[in-house]
Amino acid sequence: MSEKNWVGNSKSAYTPLGASSHSLDERQKDDYYATDPTAATMLLGLEEFDNILEPACGEGHLSKIFVSAGKAVLSSDVEDRGYGEKRDFFTYSKWDGDIVTNPPYKYAKDFLEHAMSIVSEGRKVIMFLKIQFLESKGRRYTFQEYPPKTIWVSSSRILCAKNGDFNAKGSSAIAYCWFVWEKGFSGDPVVKWFN
Repeated sequence: MSEKNWVGNSKSAYTPLGASSHSLDERQKDDYYATDPTAATMLLGLEEFDNILEPACGEGHLSKIFVSAGKAVLSSDVEDRGYGEKRDFFTYSKWDGDIVTNPPYKYAKDFLEHAMSIVSEGRKVIMFLKIQFLESKGRRYTFQEYPPKTIWVSSSRILCAKNGDFNAKGSSAIAYCWFVWEKGFSGDPVVKWFN
């Protein structure tokens, strides 16, 4: 019987967790990782939302699902990826509706804070993020100011594809969640599971 190597290497603890600074591959320069459209389809069965702003729309993977479900959607992205309007999210000063997006992870905290500043009371900000977004001292203060109302944890792994290329990679070691904030909510988040 051969001996197993339980030591691993310097990346063995980080790569399965999706830690970007320990990834085997280079990150996409704009942090563009498209969301599998099934995540949007599932979200439609979990939450009510309308008059949607998708400010990191990429090639429209989420937006197209929402439009096909009859939702009003304004799609934009800082880069022209062939779908939506080319516009920096941080130029929006007000949004009379809900915001649903998978933001660039390195700017997710900034996206959240800006989104919460531009939506009206009672409106939702819904973001598809790694479960690790719950970690870090810096984000702890953001969560104290803006506690999520619901965190929907995906029981099965949902793929986010670098540069929108879903054929390049067949599976994911990263756990994702739909984080749901509602402006004006105070209290403890509820954690639920889907799929």
